[in-house]
Amino acid sequence: MKEIQEREAAEYIAQARRQYHFESNQRTCNMTVLSMLPTLRDALMYQLNSESLTSLLKNKPTNKLEIWEDLKIISFTRSIVAVYSTCMLVVLLRVQLNIIGGYIYLDNAAVCKNGTTLLAPPEVQQQYLSSIQHLLGDGLTELITVVKKAVQSIFGSISLKHALSLLDLDEKLKEVRRIIEETEDKLLYKETKYQCVLCHYMMPDEENPLASQANGLTEKDVTTIKLLNETRDMLESPDFNRVLNSCLNRGFSRLLDNMAEFFRPTEQEICHSDSMSSLSSVSLPLAKIIPIINGQIHSVCSETPSHFVQDLLMMEQVKDFAANVYEAFSTPQQLEK
Repeated sequence: MKEIQEREAAEYIAQARRQYHFESNQRTCNMTVLSMLPTLRDALMYQLNSESLTSLLKNKPTNKLEIWEDLKIISFTRSIVAVYSTCMLVVLLRVQLNIIGGYIYLDNAAVCKNGTTLLAPPEVQQQYLSSIQHLLGDGLTELITVVKKAVQSIFGSISLKHALSLLDLDEKLKEVRRIIEETEDKLLYKETKYQCVLCHYMMPDEENPLASQANGLTEKDVTTIKLLNETRDMLESPDFNRVLNSCLNRGFSRLLDNMAEFFRPTEQEICHSDSMSSLSSVSLPLAKIIPIINGQIHSVCSETPSHFVQDLLMMEQVKDFAANVYEAFSTPQQLEK
């Protein structure tokens, strides 16, 4: 009886310790996301510089219409990429920090027991987590190109004078998303892996550059490559895809909510609207919508917890997914599988 009680007590303490470590890890995830948003916003504003166009317009140039057309494409592209990249940052960091968190938990447990070799030494952690730079660099540039092309095909032919309601805008954004994610619906399978269309913006398709130095690979490099491959496997899972998709749906919904305040009907319009939906009762010319959509980047990529980022961080699906990843990498039996 005494042995059973001691074993149960030890298991309870281990479980409580793991739960505490997991919760602390989620707080780290949230803080990391918020700390990286200014870098993401700066990269976006640098690559899609609408401010230079607006200052040109103030000088009443002869090619005013041409500049407005450019501003239209850049403004929509910038906000749409902001939603995509913020959602990707939230979900990718959840995967990375929970994989590494699981290894750290096992390392701490092992050190307490017999001081064995670490599964994830600090240098490996640093090397592994630096791979997020792909999303903020080459991945972002590639995403901008794809989104810009989709925006051009949907909004390019719409006149600046053409009036759009919030409902019309929602439909147009859905059309842009369909172009960007169109192959997503075809559920491509790459051997036995689920192929996520948006994955290569988060991690390069090819093996990690470290892998090409096959001759000079240190033990730490090999461990880092193993972690990166495990991350890629996770990114190609249907679960990851579902969570990312839920985040994108929430993100685009929040983007429209942010813009809704500019589409508020006047008291007079409310009196005459009868049962008409307020979403479609107010329309604005596209030229008036452009400055509104252009400014959305500041609420989407805001490091002071905005409703947009808070919404994503607090989603139950994101929390459950994080718990599953941590469970898989902090349990020796699961890790062996």
